[in-house]
Amino acid sequence: MHERFMRAALAEARRADAAGEVPVGAVVVVGGEIAGTGFNQPIGTNDPTSHAEVVALRAAGRGLGNYRLDGATIYVTVEPCLMCVGAMVHARIGTLVYGATEPKTGAVRSMCRALEQPALNHRIEVIGEVLEADARHLMQEFFRRRRRA
Repeated sequence: MHERFMRAALAEARRADAAGEVPVGAVVVVGGEIAGTGFNQPIGTNDPTSHAEVVALRAAGRGLGNYRLDGATIYVTVEPCLMCVGAMVHARIGTLVYGATEPKTGAVRSMCRALEQPALNHRIEVIGEVLEADARHLMQEFFRRRRRA
């Protein structure tokens, strides 16, 4: 099941890549159905908060008519940053599933472990490295092309 939804997130990441954005994609799943999708778009929107996760959370919230996404699962191609982890906590996401680790900005297991802060009033289950090679390949190819250009 996780691979199915991660493939949908990878499709979103490819949309970001096609738009010239860092290829990160996300989908929010509620009751076994995709409730919101998103891909990175801070460059195109001139909005530093338009990360794939935030875009997907916003779409799911609008579609469900509630900013609380209790028990939802979010699939993200790359380990989320601190801002996105905070948004997931506020949305009351139940499970985070991510693809590739992000050593520089990943706020789940790499750069810091934000979800382990004792002061947080909500806990999120984390499943990492689902289709990691596919997600890492997208990122590596994107940055290879940028370095060549």
